[in-house]
Amino acid sequence: MLPRRLLIVLAMLGGIHSAHAHGIAGNRFFPGTLSFDDPAVADEAIVPNFAGFKRPVDGGNVVDNRFDWSFFRLLTPTLGIGVDGAWVHRNWGNAQRSGSDVTSLGLKGEVYRNDLHETLVSARLGWGIGHSGAQGISANAPDLLQPGIFFGKGFGDLPDGLAWLRPFGITGAVTLDHPMTGSSINFGIDPLAGQLGPMLTRNVDTLHWAFALEFSTLYLTSRFTPGKLPKDEPLNQLVPLVEFSFDSSRGEKTVATVNPGLSYVAVSWQLAAEAIVPLTANPDVPLGPGRNCFYFSMR
Repeated sequence: MLPRRLLIVLAMLGGIHSAHAHGIAGNRFFPGTLSFDDPAVADEAIVPNFAGFKRPVDGGNVVDNRFDWSFFRLLTPTLGIGVDGAWVHRNWGNAQRSGSDVTSLGLKGEVYRNDLHETLVSARLGWGIGHSGAQGISANAPDLLQPGIFFGKGFGDLPDGLAWLRPFGITGAVTLDHPMTGSSINFGIDPLAGQLGPMLTRNVDTLHWAFALEFSTLYLTSRFTPGKLPKDEPLNQLVPLVEFSFDSSRGEKTVATVNPGLSYVAVSWQLAAEAIVPLTANPDVPLGPGRNCFYFSMR
């Protein structure tokens, strides 16, 4: 049933007509971020978003190579529907497994906008489709309830005395994965035998929270006039940024990374690359340095 349901959703996404849109509030463009969703509610396709990194999972030290993808289509100028997922290749050290991560469907809507003060807020309610992920990459999960809120605030409205801060902006997100059942069967490293095999895993609430500090190079040009809305969309610019991402599962240690990078925003596409640097580590499972993310989206 899962492939049929996904085909129906993808057909809906392809058949809905809407106006072209961007994540813009006044002079501020909020680029797509790699480790969390941005506040934009816009027609968008992200293919691919590649990331490679090392982390502890189910008693083992694994290296994941991920290809994330998502499609989002507007239903109205401020409300849309989206589908997202990922393909993951996992190296467990003594074995390798590949498969799909959890596929999610969601509705996302803009709830507040202030163009003059460069503020944008949106909210999402998602459904992680139960058992759409592979056991071999520890992604076999029950149905997930996935509420979230996303925000962006630019500092272009600051007074002349703080003009040097105007190019800066901040975006952030807080989302929750709430499993509908308490346990699942996934692959993991048996702590006694040290071998990879199926294990009973506990499903708990996981809070994902993140923010990014961004620098818009548009504010260094004549295209920006303090106190006035732009004549043209603030596109075709470089945006250096640093993301901070945190995953807090109930009863477990928070996992955090810092991701410095660079994004280029054109009229209908965005290209970005970031390094993934771990901020936390399990002393029993040492983490290596992160590797690059690569992100391409079309809007």
